[in-house]
Amino acid sequence: MLPLATSEDFIAVGAELGVILLLLTLGLEYNADELVTSLKSNARGGLVDLILNAAPGAIAALLLGWGPVAAVAMAGVTYATSSGITAKVLSDLGWIGNRETPVVLSLLVFEDLTMALYLPILTALLAGAGLLTGSLTVAIALGTVTVVLVIALRFGNLIEKFVASPNSEVLLLKVIGLALLVAGIAQQLQVSAAVGAFLVGIALSGELAHEARALLMPIRDLFAAVFFVFFGLQTDPAKIWPVAGLALALALVSMITKLFTGVYAARRAGIGRAGRVRAGIALIPRGEFNIVIAGLAVAAGAHPDLGPLAAAYVLILAAFGPLAARAIQPLVTAIANRA
Repeated sequence: MLPLATSEDFIAVGAELGVILLLLTLGLEYNADELVTSLKSNARGGLVDLILNAAPGAIAALLLGWGPVAAVAMAGVTYATSSGITAKVLSDLGWIGNRETPVVLSLLVFEDLTMALYLPILTALLAGAGLLTGSLTVAIALGTVTVVLVIALRFGNLIEKFVASPNSEVLLLKVIGLALLVAGIAQQLQVSAAVGAFLVGIALSGELAHEARALLMPIRDLFAAVFFVFFGLQTDPAKIWPVAGLALALALVSMITKLFTGVYAARRAGIGRAGRVRAGIALIPRGEFNIVIAGLAVAAGAHPDLGPLAAAYVLILAAFGPLAARAIQPLVTAIANRA
């Protein structure tokens, strides 16, 4: 409604911090052992998830004539489930202790690892990097992920001793400082800063990760809000209405593909019919990561309609996912009783 002048730089920098803190806290949810175990046991389900849910966004962008770079960006927008919303749904509906919940969480971990490789590829494409530069970026990303996982597996105790502190303020500054340092180094190496922050979160585990996450939440929420405001400032509301129908169609397709993904993965794990349905429903929400991807693409000028389409798409699924989970609960209970 009013032009921004003085606050423009703060919002831009605050948005970058928001992305880093979002991915840092997401990485704190997992540890290296969990990542390795989940990759071994649910790799097939993760691949099915990747193929089924990245394809709708990529195909839509290509059919619209947006080009291959926008197609890669839209593939990420439709692929990743919102870990934050899904975790909240599982907790609120009392599904945490269900047998299908580890399957859902392992798929989320697989998605996060895939994102650690996807983001450097996307940023290289958005920057217009050539084949050699792009290949080098991917190689650096693979090397970085491997090094961090090895360090986390073999020297996790040393990292935790270095970061740990009985003083909460010192602990908070150490975690944020380490995350910003690694994110900055990653960005200088043409690897996404968000990936660097995510890997720092993975390297910290146990009680230390729990304490750090509790301390980081208020700061993360503040700067994450700044990021979403920044994304909103780049999206013209008048442009959302023309793509609303396409966003709704894409959302419907994504609901079906995520439902099939959850059912397939839960069935492979020997989960009953009710649990399979719950697993699929839990994977529907999209949220922060999808907006991060769209924000990167919009900032790089991938296509002017990509931002409005992604915004409408995420709004639909972020709202419908939890509502569907709550509404489907009586049906799932009936299926379980009949079984």
